[in-house]
Amino acid sequence: MQLNYQLHGEGEPLIILHGLFGTLENWGSQIKSLAERFQVIAVDLRNHGRSPHSDEMSYPLMAADILALMEQLNVSKAHILGHSMGGKAAMQLALNHPDRIDKLIVVDIAPVVYPRHHDDVFEGLFSIDLTSLKSRSQADSQLQALIKEPSVRAFLLKNLYRNEAGQFDWRMNLQALHDDYAQISAAPQGSSPYPKPVLFIKGANSNYLIPEYRDDLLGLFPKASYKVIQNAGHWPHAEQADSFSRMVLDYLG
Repeated sequence: MQLNYQLHGEGEPLIILHGLFGTLENWGSQIKSLAERFQVIAVDLRNHGRSPHSDEMSYPLMAADILALMEQLNVSKAHILGHSMGGKAAMQLALNHPDRIDKLIVVDIAPVVYPRHHDDVFEGLFSIDLTSLKSRSQADSQLQALIKEPSVRAFLLKNLYRNEAGQFDWRMNLQALHDDYAQISAAPQGSSPYPKPVLFIKGANSNYLIPEYRDDLLGLFPKASYKVIQNAGHWPHAEQADSFSRMVLDYLG
């Protein structure tokens, strides 16, 4: 699959991968900061943003997509920065092709199977009647019954756009994400541990990286280190942008 991407800056390549329901546009402030030192390759993963839709969704497929993009851009080795679902895709790529990774940063996700926890999101998004929708504010009102946090609703509704017929539609492949949710919840798999260092970044208020996942994490990434960003939840790159970019730049050197 040929992914949609944007190039920013010059220098060593740094590939940035978003999370579930996200797009490369979620990394706006980080792209600007990191592009001062690196050639940032911001990517829309399959079934997200402006990348192609597919009925299939899995971490081996996402890793293969990223590898194909690297081949397309003649990138033999790159730093990889992935958040949440994008972090799992980054881990899968590292386990499959460690020689193609320079430095790896995984944001607020562990290599484990997570229980279902997006049912309210799917229910809310499917409840929006796109054929009669007149505005984003109307969609926001419809989501309020199931999704209380305004910031989460705003994040989800960035996926709305007007198609060529002038009707609202989703850029993401909502049906495929719902149908293959078990694959998104799954853990990356590797026949052997990743032999290089990895930085895991945790939002202090998030429960995605918890002590119970330590053995699974170290089993696949024995040279892992981690840092915590205070006053941040699952989106530390957005919630504490300055602290996050400093942490990333320090690690990448």
